[in-house]
Amino acid sequence: MTSNVAVIAGVGSGLSASLARLLAREGFQVVLAARNIEKLDALQAQTGAQAVATDVSDATSVERLFDVADKAGPLSLVVFNAGGRARGPLAELDPEAVRQALLVGAYGGFLVGRQAARRLIAQGAGSIFFTGATASVKGFAGSAGFAMPKFGLRGLAQSMARELAPKNIHVAHFIIDGAIASATEPQDRRLSPDAIADAYLAIHRQHRSAWTWEMELRPWVENF
Repeated sequence: MTSNVAVIAGVGSGLSASLARLLAREGFQVVLAARNIEKLDALQAQTGAQAVATDVSDATSVERLFDVADKAGPLSLVVFNAGGRARGPLAELDPEAVRQALLVGAYGGFLVGRQAARRLIAQGAGSIFFTGATASVKGFAGSAGFAMPKFGLRGLAQSMARELAPKNIHVAHFIIDGAIASATEPQDRRLSPDAIADAYLAIHRQHRSAWTWEMELRPWVENF
């Protein structure tokens, strides 16, 4: 039984779209999850992917997503690319906006990772990847509402990696340290989404004797 279904949770026009196109070219059955799936019409047409309206902060919605993915075939790869952010001076941050950022960016990662782990443990193989940011390891001034969910997501990924590696499940966290280029920008001084997607696929295909748990990606002009 071929295991080639990939779920991407939190799909937009950047990295997740590049990843969807790459995986489709490589023979994966791609399932896309986003709050608003109408924006994914063109990407679906390009990739043959199935789109599922999903709120990653809602357990029932995430379970429904994976029920749909189950019908496509055995699961191989799950990428959590959703993020919540609330930026601004600490004293001026809207508590509700921060709560929502935490629900989407950290709790959502838990819900997606939980459903993925259940299926991959049962079949004894697969990968679960989480997309982080500079804020995953450095909390800058004015970014408390962004750093909190990203720090939380990294902790989740690290804990899952240690728990699931002995079960032959590859968990990895990607620190995207820099701005991702849009389709109209030069793909050099900013991170190319296609190049990042290539890195994700390479990590998915690693031999388990040399698994990467965390990869940091930055353009050559980025300051350390």
